[in-house]
Amino acid sequence: MEELFEKAPIPKAYFKLALPVVLSMVASMIYNLADTFFVSQTQNTNLVAGVALCTPLFSFLIAIGDIFGLGGSSLISRLLGEKAYKVGSRVSSFCLYGAVVLGLLTTVVLLAFSRPILHMLGATEATYPYAAQFYRIMAVGAMPIVVSIVPGNLIRTEGFALQSMIGTMIGTVITIILDPILIFPLGMGAAGAALATVIGYTVSALLLVYLTKKYCRVISIDVKLSRIEANLIRQVLFIGIPGSITNLMQAFGTAVLNRYLVEYGATRVAAMGIVLKVYMIIMLVMVGFAFGAQPLIGYTFGAKNMARFKKILHFDLLVEVGYALALAIVLMIFAPQIIGLFLHNPAVITAGTEMLRVFLSTTPFVGVVLVYTTVFQSTGKASGAFIMSIARQGVVFYLMILLGSWLWGYLGVIWAQPLADIITCLLGWLLARGLFNRKS
Repeated sequence: MEELFEKAPIPKAYFKLALPVVLSMVASMIYNLADTFFVSQTQNTNLVAGVALCTPLFSFLIAIGDIFGLGGSSLISRLLGEKAYKVGSRVSSFCLYGAVVLGLLTTVVLLAFSRPILHMLGATEATYPYAAQFYRIMAVGAMPIVVSIVPGNLIRTEGFALQSMIGTMIGTVITIILDPILIFPLGMGAAGAALATVIGYTVSALLLVYLTKKYCRVISIDVKLSRIEANLIRQVLFIGIPGSITNLMQAFGTAVLNRYLVEYGATRVAAMGIVLKVYMIIMLVMVGFAFGAQPLIGYTFGAKNMARFKKILHFDLLVEVGYALALAIVLMIFAPQIIGLFLHNPAVITAGTEMLRVFLSTTPFVGVVLVYTTVFQSTGKASGAFIMSIARQGVVFYLMILLGSWLWGYLGVIWAQPLADIITCLLGWLLARGLFNRKS
């Protein structure tokens, strides 16, 4: 572990840790596209829109897992840099079983308040039956989805990114296989898409726990170690909650966007549902590189090797911006053909093409935002992590969509996110200068 984190050349260490995470994200991307493709093949616009309206629910469940997954991995990577291995074991056990308890509580709350939550997400009389089918199964399966996020993050802090990838990808492959079977031959429609997702994440959660037990020396699944001191819980939560809020803001941003698009008709809601899935092609890989670098950043910061720390940040920025720029150009060129793969509706293709090109126009800025956000998380900078978590798809986005819809109507709605990307990038740069220049 010390050889990889302390002595290996930065590009070698970076890609050894990040590429398995990127591949996991690519597998997730393939699932998202396949899921959208299979749902769209019903050629039922209300069904497609109903499932799209529930996208924030999935983001919400991932966000809950991130409280312990990101918060725990941030603290543990710094503890490993400080050689505090026994404390790291106890923190990892707390995070795993904390996720189990919170996941079960989430199921209870989601089922108890299903109707008001679905209406809040924008379900109409036409889309409600389909949204409700998807929502209820996802709510029942909340716990394994939440839990699967934790060991996947924690075992990477010991350098086992490959094992994390294997556990994640096997569950994803199972989901992709089950998706069309449950939707079409079994006639389950939206419910089939949700059930395939829950089964896949359950398999991933069980497999990742097994891999943790088999390979890890520090990360532990021993329930006897799950009691930790209050100051350690605070450190997990102070980073985990901002990390969670980032995903909650994604759910919030999607819900707000859908709510503002509803008045322009189901066609544009359906188009945005497809666009957001395709947009994840570029976003998930960027997130993979950012998350993959987290253990290296946290370990180096914990070891107080600031010269290596700054070189890692510069390399991370180069990878993120270069990748975002290249792939955005390709996807913008082929936008009509990509949207047309999902729905053969000319109105959806026209609206989706414009939306996709608008969203892709600022992806290099998003790459920089991701680096700043994950660096603040990895180094325990709770204030920076919190500000970034509520900015891009939260406070800044909401202000932009309010202003944009008022001034420019529909065009203002779809340009709100790119404007928020640019503003949040500038905010991250200012925060990074303030927090890290003092360490020079």
